[in-house]
Amino acid sequence: MQPDMGKIHIYCMPGLAASPKIFEYLHLPSEKYKLHLLEWLIPDSFDESITEYTFRLSKKIKHENPVLVGVSFGGIIVQELCKVISARKVILISSVKHESEIPRRLKFIQKSKIYKLFPSKRIASIDDFSKLAFHKSLKHKAKTYNKYLAVRNDVYLNWAIYNVLNWKSDQNNENIIHIHGEKDQIFPIKHIQNCIKIDGGTHAMILTKAHQINILLQEII
Repeated sequence: MQPDMGKIHIYCMPGLAASPKIFEYLHLPSEKYKLHLLEWLIPDSFDESITEYTFRLSKKIKHENPVLVGVSFGGIIVQELCKVISARKVILISSVKHESEIPRRLKFIQKSKIYKLFPSKRIASIDDFSKLAFHKSLKHKAKTYNKYLAVRNDVYLNWAIYNVLNWKSDQNNENIIHIHGEKDQIFPIKHIQNCIKIDGGTHAMILTKAHQINILLQEII
C-alpha cells in the first residue's frame, strides 16, 4: 500500500507574492492528512486571464477531490481553482469571498488606478496596497509578513495587483468556509460575512495564530 493512500490531501495557496513558507507552522496529523504547498506561477503575460492562470495551476494538483486552502489573494485563487477541479472543501484564510468584502480604500485604488503610478517592485504585497491608500498599517505586522515574500517578478506583480483589485465573484459561495481574524487591517472583519472569527487574528495570522488554525482545520475537514 502506498503511504499516502487513504489520506486527505490538502493543497495550500499562499498570499500575493508570498512563499509557501508562510505555511511552515501548519501542522496536521501526518497519518491522516498530507499537505501540498503550491507556488505562484509566472503569468504568461499581463493579459492572461485569472481563468487561464488557474487552469495552468490546476495541473499542479495531482489528487482527486482535495481540500483547497488559500490565504489572502491565494483565497481568491482557490475559489477560481474549484471551477476547474472538484474539491472536497474550499477554505479561505484572511481573504474575501466577494468584491463586496473588499474595503473602500482598496476600491479607491482600483477605481482611481493609482496603483499604476507606482513601480510594481514597490508594491509587493496586499499590505502595500493599504499603504498606498494612506491607511495606517502596523509596521511590525507588515515586516512579519514581508519576511515571507518571495516573488519579485514584474509580470507577476503587475498581473497579481490588477487581479486582486479587479476580481469579481461569479459563483455561489455558501459552501466556502472562511476563517478571518478580528484584527485584520487589510480586509477588516466588518466587511466580512459568514466567517469563523479568530480573536486577535491579523492578516498574518497564518503565522501568528497557526495553533488555532491547525485545530480549526481539523474540525472543519
